[in-house]
Amino acid sequence: MELQQLRYVVAVADTGGFTRAAERCHVVQSALSHQIGKLERELGARLFDRTSRQVRPTRAGEAFLPAARATLAAAERARAEVAAATGEVRGRLAIGSIPTVAAVNLPTALKEFHDTYPQVRISLAVGASEHLVRAVAEGTYDLALLGVPAGFRADKVRERILVRDRHLAVLPPDHPLAGTDETDLARLAEETFVDFAAGTAARAQSEEAFAAAGLRRTVGFEVSSMDFMADLVRAGLGVALLPSTFAPRLPGLATVRIADGPSREERLIWPRTRPSPAAAAFLHSLGVTPDGDEDDDEGDDEHAPPA
Repeated sequence: MELQQLRYVVAVADTGGFTRAAERCHVVQSALSHQIGKLERELGARLFDRTSRQVRPTRAGEAFLPAARATLAAAERARAEVAAATGEVRGRLAIGSIPTVAAVNLPTALKEFHDTYPQVRISLAVGASEHLVRAVAEGTYDLALLGVPAGFRADKVRERILVRDRHLAVLPPDHPLAGTDETDLARLAEETFVDFAAGTAARAQSEEAFAAAGLRRTVGFEVSSMDFMADLVRAGLGVALLPSTFAPRLPGLATVRIADGPSREERLIWPRTRPSPAAAAFLHSLGVTPDGDEDDDEGDDEHAPPA
């Protein structure tokens, strides 16, 4: 069994076909098919069901893929560790982030990191905080940036609070509250809301604030895209609650402070295991010592910058 064979199997599973897998691996399809067939004979089981329309992993293939991915990751980590021992940072850096991150200017941070460590392959995926925690704990991402309520538990990861922030009411520019200095949840409960999906940490920040105030509200529109949320608010279909560090980035909308409004914490998380050289270097660039005691009182001040 060779690493290249494992790469071919993973590529077929990821792309759903031998032709696309061969293109991704920069080999001719016949060579890729031959190596997978050779591996299947060695294992004594077919890894893929092949039809004219699709390629799917068999039960044996589904059982084989996690170990194949882990083996490839371990091999890449070994190469990165050797490079780091000789003073070179390389390998993979996989980052997850919420779409409303504000404590870190990610484009600038990634550009500076890439300029310093050009041999590192960087990937970035945007998602919900609760999914990012699971992905970091499982090793899919090296680190992630979350936006969560203060009581949110991020299990099986290490974390640092970067900033604590309060929400603003985000309104269409012709809304009766636009131009006022401050409102409260009781007044906003009269409105229809545009918010994230129920059950997400992003939604929980607002839900918990209204529940604590003994108020009910109507969420008429559930979205996953910030752009779509802003478009719905601009159209006058509802209002939204967003962090004060992010809301001003949305053009053509009014913002108003909320006296008893929700708050959130932006947190940086990474696995409890020793980070890869690339992940350690990026954490250091953010002022975080990966092996230090980060579960402390960092970020107690609202809008405090990362240490």
